[in-house]
Amino acid sequence: MSDAYAVFRQRLRRLSAVSDVNRLLRFRIGLEKEGLRVGPDRRIAMSRHPAVLGSPLTHPYLTTDFSEALLEFVTPPAPSGAEALAFLGDLHRFVYQYLGDEVIWATSMPCVLDGGESIPLARYGCSNAAEMKTVYRRGLGNRYGRIMQVIAGVHFNFSLSDEFWPVYQSLEGDDGDPRAFRDESYMAMIRNLQRVGWLVPYLFGASPAVSNSFIEGRRTALIPFDGQTAYEPFATSLRMGDIGYQNRQEEGTGMKASYDSLDAYTRSLTWAIETPCPHYEHIGVKIGDRYEQLNDHVLQIENEYYSTVRPKQITEWMERPTWALRRRGIAYVELRSLDVCAGEPLGVGEEQIDFLRVLVLLCLLQESPRIKPRERRAIDENQVRTAHRGRDPALCLDRDAELVPLRMWATELLEVMRPIAELLDGGDEGPCQRSLARQRDKVADPDRTPSAKMLAEMRDRHESFSDFAYRMSTEHRDWFRSRALSPERLALFERLAAESLARQAEIEAADDETFDRFLERYNHAEYH
Repeated sequence: MSDAYAVFRQRLRRLSAVSDVNRLLRFRIGLEKEGLRVGPDRRIAMSRHPAVLGSPLTHPYLTTDFSEALLEFVTPPAPSGAEALAFLGDLHRFVYQYLGDEVIWATSMPCVLDGGESIPLARYGCSNAAEMKTVYRRGLGNRYGRIMQVIAGVHFNFSLSDEFWPVYQSLEGDDGDPRAFRDESYMAMIRNLQRVGWLVPYLFGASPAVSNSFIEGRRTALIPFDGQTAYEPFATSLRMGDIGYQNRQEEGTGMKASYDSLDAYTRSLTWAIETPCPHYEHIGVKIGDRYEQLNDHVLQIENEYYSTVRPKQITEWMERPTWALRRRGIAYVELRSLDVCAGEPLGVGEEQIDFLRVLVLLCLLQESPRIKPRERRAIDENQVRTAHRGRDPALCLDRDAELVPLRMWATELLEVMRPIAELLDGGDEGPCQRSLARQRDKVADPDRTPSAKMLAEMRDRHESFSDFAYRMSTEHRDWFRSRALSPERLALFERLAAESLARQAEIEAADDETFDRFLERYNHAEYH
């Protein structure tokens, strides 16, 4: 094995020798899953977010993303992937009680669309905070187009236990500030997750095809699959490719977030939020009585910056994410590169979570130098190559300024991960080792990947992308409706819905200033 893994092996050896190491390596896992509400005509639903589900402004677990029709399911942190998935499943069962003939679209790439203007923006009530959320989304649509914003994904949120960090810090011989050590360790992990992030769309990418309506009027390298569908033969995740939701801030604006440290990261985002951008001036900010965007800066707010992985801290009401990170450090990491997998009723399954637990531990223990500009370009290019051509046997990626076959690099990484999987499983063959074995099978045979299986099924059944996705959506709907919620979980969700509506009403009643003044104070950091 290459010396590139020498530091990793030393750290893993020291960690493995710690008594009760399995207790220390317990993760806190949360999931966020987006899904479009789609009508029986296979088009985006025009109905309002059902009020019985609660307020999307204040509900902790059920909200909306860009569009009124784009549901977002959020789980609380759980001690295992199984528990996070169980909660996510209960959220789906609860929602499906009130969707009538609508389905939750089973794939990342959207249903048939009638142009961007047909996509309804999410609405959150009549408070200033609600108006801000809608204006932000209007700004996204004006900057990048609304069609890009209804691509759905799954976010894997994770943190290591509080008990882990002092032990790991001691093993590293670091006697500095505990929070600073934790923050730097998480940032190092994030840099490594970016370096090998292409592995996630290869193994779990499930968006190799799109409806023609998604690319109508745009020139792409996609080719016809049938009269209604475009695809790329070796694609894994077009969502993560250059036709998906990608930032364009760096083109002409000089914007690129820095991951050198938490301070560098928050400073780079703050610069973008506070810096006017001629590229967006032509849109205007307030036209007549309507805001077209929150501002004409490089970023309206932090969340506009697209990245595959983010450091996160739980925010208080109206607290900027950068402020939360500066004040309290990194609480967890958000990995955003998972497609919604049509083969899973929830869009994500235990096999993926078990593998990701192994991957993130590798990225924590592996040496992680700062990312220089050339490597940053290589990281971005590797992601795009894998998204569009990941299953091509001839595909090579850029590693340390040398081209190496994707399959060779992936095989090497999976072999390095083997002792981590054994450690997490407690020595006996367990879920992490079984998941790792399945990933090795996908590298050896690309036809085993979700993207390849999806295309094969479409061919075998003579289905367009829309036909395939709608069929899977209805199957998942029936699956959820055939499994009743427990009375306790139903009571919890009904209570949370009522409490969220009451909280929204309180916020609306407490507004005592114009939206202009509210936004001015927010943009000038006068809150908190």
